Amino acid sequence: MAYYQKEYKRRLLTGERNHALVTLIAINLIIFVILAFVKALFFLRYENGGQAVAIFDQSVLKWFTLPTDVSQIASKPWTILTHMFTHVNVWQVFANMLWLWMFGYILQDLTGNRKIFPVFFYGAIGGAIAFILAYNFLPALKPQLHVQSALGASAGVMAIAVATTFIAPSYRIFPRLNGGIPLWVITAIYLIINLVTISRSNPGLYFAHLAGALTGFLFMYSFRHGYDWSGWINNFFDWFTNLFNPDRPRKGKQIKQELFYKSATQPFKKTPNVTEQRVDEILDKISQKGYNSLSEEEKDMLKRASQRD
Repeated sequence: MAYYQKEYKRRLLTGERNHALVTLIAINLIIFVILAFVKALFFLRYENGGQAVAIFDQSVLKWFTLPTDVSQIASKPWTILTHMFTHVNVWQVFANMLWLWMFGYILQDLTGNRKIFPVFFYGAIGGAIAFILAYNFLPALKPQLHVQSALGASAGVMAIAVATTFIAPSYRIFPRLNGGIPLWVITAIYLIINLVTISRSNPGLYFAHLAGALTGFLFMYSFRHGYDWSGWINNFFDWFTNLFNPDRPRKGKQIKQELFYKSATQPFKKTPNVTEQRVDEILDKISQKGYNSLSEEEKDMLKRASQRD
């Protein structure tokens, strides 16, 4: 039972098992700290600060950021993934992680722990595609094709913000403050701040961030209509996080054999039919009271509905 005691202690600190929001923030912060440390070494090596930054960008940072030139992407395809976790500016990483925590916490409360990473991932990928297309096909941006690159979690955070607001626009922040502030107001403020603070030297980021927001909307719109894009991502995320958890049993069968007796037959279990009306009622309940208000039967029904063709 030592495994379960450790699991319980961990849940007290981070919430549900495999807390995707905490893991997502941790990945961003770890990469930021590593790059900041390496960059500091360049400042110690070169007296000229501008020279140190330039050499760092060319010898280290370029292997993490997403270029716009397709030929460069083909030579380092991993940047499609690494760019969404890469930050070199303290304010940028602080702002992104703050907004990610706020919107991600609400999304987790409304839908559970299995939508955070998929929405972030799809939003970041959608933003990357829009960023690349903008510089390759818009005449005004083509002259900068070989010099621009993208980094940061902004597109993924935009996706989470819009996805959260789509399913519960009237969700209240700070409810004790005159009844609270509607979530859609906070999201509108965030979108304005995000777009206004984009550097004019890299206008392609406007398309990336807007595409991230659109992807978040499409994800939740599809989910409400019975199509769940998150299955394969969650399976991969579980596999990846389990690589760093030596206490977690390798096979679920071992736990089952320790806790339950063996039986040749399975007990009868009544499974309610999944109807569109019932799914709508469950989704309405989530938007009003949060995912944790659902019964086990309702959670199971929602899961089966998302797996239908």
